[in-house]
Amino acid sequence: MQLEQKRVAISGAGSGIGAAIALLFAREGARLLLSDRNAETLQRQVSACREQGAECYGVVADVAEVAGARAGVDACVARFGGIDVLVNNAGMLSQARCEEITLAMWDQMLAVDLRSVFLASQRALPLMRQQRWGRIINIASQLGIKGGAELCHYAAAKAGVIGFTKSLALEVSADNVLVNAIAPGPVATPLIDGLNPQWQRAKAAELPLGRFGLAEEVAPVALLLASEPGGNLFAGQTLGPNSGDVMP
Repeated sequence: MQLEQKRVAISGAGSGIGAAIALLFAREGARLLLSDRNAETLQRQVSACREQGAECYGVVADVAEVAGARAGVDACVARFGGIDVLVNNAGMLSQARCEEITLAMWDQMLAVDLRSVFLASQRALPLMRQQRWGRIINIASQLGIKGGAELCHYAAAKAGVIGFTKSLALEVSADNVLVNAIAPGPVATPLIDGLNPQWQRAKAAELPLGRFGLAEEVAPVALLLASEPGGNLFAGQTLGPNSGDVMP
């Protein structure tokens, strides 16, 4: 029970990596506030976490909106009286060549994948600093490190997440608020399903492991960063469960 009684907010928790993190945290004793814009998948995940014995609630929210990005933190504080761990997982992914990316596509990508991370973190920080304990875990991507053809807007947003993570860690680590990122490689989730099948096959073939990851293989990295003493020495780091796609 590495997270017993920890108050945790996870965005984008209705499916994929967010859902896997929520389920693992539930097994480890966390009290959970899950957010997602899809009410049906969110409720399914809330029920799954409760079946693990966790106290778990859900809030329907779209992180593309300012209020939606802050909703998970606000609901966690309202339900549990505070917040200990924030997992900024919600994201989107679309595919287009740079000259085909519209301004609306660019703005939406940055709102969902980058601005929401800032807004939720900013909301949680005063409480975490006051109690002198907190963990913020931002889900980035290996494409934020290496880039990706037809994914300029996505890679730019995820590179921003990594830079934000390092900068915030420099600001708040002395307050015992530890901020880190996870940069997965391709993971078999609904997010990846929307990409070109030919791209998916070619990408899998070039990975040293020869396959995409699974969401449940990424979730333990978040548990490490959220736990004590396992996560105690990580600050401003970007951990890479990426099937060997990036080797820093």
